[in-house]
Amino acid sequence: MIKKWDNFLLPYEQTVSELRAKFVALRHQFELSQKHVPIEFVIGRVKPVDSIIEKMQRRKIKSERLANDMEDIAGVRITCQFVDDIYQVVKLIRNRKDMHIVDERDYILNKKPSGYRSYHIVVEYPVQMLDGEKEILAEIQIRTLAMNFWATIEHSLSYKYHGEFPEDLDNRLQRAAEAAFQLDKEMTAIREEIQEAQNLFSYKRGYKKE
Repeated sequence: MIKKWDNFLLPYEQTVSELRAKFVALRHQFELSQKHVPIEFVIGRVKPVDSIIEKMQRRKIKSERLANDMEDIAGVRITCQFVDDIYQVVKLIRNRKDMHIVDERDYILNKKPSGYRSYHIVVEYPVQMLDGEKEILAEIQIRTLAMNFWATIEHSLSYKYHGEFPEDLDNRLQRAAEAAFQLDKEMTAIREEIQEAQNLFSYKRGYKKE
């Protein structure tokens, strides 16, 4: 097992910090361009050591293979208002030259059995360290506000039940996931009305958008 976790996780912390800053800057560029802003907010985290160890044991990952076999030690989550915004952000990431996509998983078109929906992108990101450049794997999750609400609740309950939900609760969570997705579809249907109202609100506050 890895003895010096602080040293091992340092490039992951830098990766999360830099990626988050870049996506926040991208959001600001959209705001200044007076176009629709597809990014609502951005958060990031480095997986806690106890979670890393638990996943290593569960998936039988050896210490020397950790950096290659665990893709979500560094994680960034981008939350959007609309489902279409997710795919716009995905396209933007594909066109970037400062990170290399190694895997994509569309859990929106192909939801998980639990009802989970999100878009996952695994990237290789180069960070500059004292001993040179390191390629760090990072997972970027892109989801709507409704998807994020459901996933956050499901994740909390998963800890309580250790991933084994009672049947009734599992059924309720799946129904809630479908309700969240229906909400996204309804919001998409009235997207123009919503954006017009948001632009008007922003204009009254001194921020005009088109």
